[in-house]
Amino acid sequence: MSTDTTVERVLYLVVCAAPPARCITALVDAVQRERWSVYVIATPTAPTWLPSELLARRTGHPVLHRQRHPDETSVLPRADAIAVVPATFNTINKWALGINDSLALGILNESLGTDLPIIAAPYAKSVLASHPAFAGYLRTLARSGVHLTATEALRPASDDEPFRWHIIVEALRSLAARPKPSGAESEGA
Repeated sequence: MSTDTTVERVLYLVVCAAPPARCITALVDAVQRERWSVYVIATPTAPTWLPSELLARRTGHPVLHRQRHPDETSVLPRADAIAVVPATFNTINKWALGINDSLALGILNESLGTDLPIIAAPYAKSVLASHPAFAGYLRTLARSGVHLTATEALRPASDDEPFRWHIIVEALRSLAARPKPSGAESEGA
């Protein structure tokens, strides 16, 4: 096993429209310090929440949010891991059902059940998190190999505290010691 820290691994960071998305650059900075090359893939509504130009400058890659046309070349290299942060009620439910109506869900659905490490940080209002279907969909994803953080784990204890990005960074750090996945390349953007 190589311990070369100069080798960057590729992270697809799927970002959904929820309050942590507004501060996602802090997570991007943190995982880049861990030697991950980050590709931000936004759900359809998330671009209205994101500082897309800033993210593009920080990562060196555009924020992707739409399916590519058949005549467009994919700009995504093969991922070494995926993090869905924040993973909203809508995205969790659609993903578990196999709904494939966006670039983000297409990538998540293609990756589910492969050996590609996937981390999801559920982030939903308590009234939505208590919906009877939500817990079952989380179990479906967990049984399919998705590493789930505790629901609401990212939420700060108070409005004065930052989001708990260290939860995602620590999960990715544990993946760094694993050999690279050998899964098929994603069609991506």
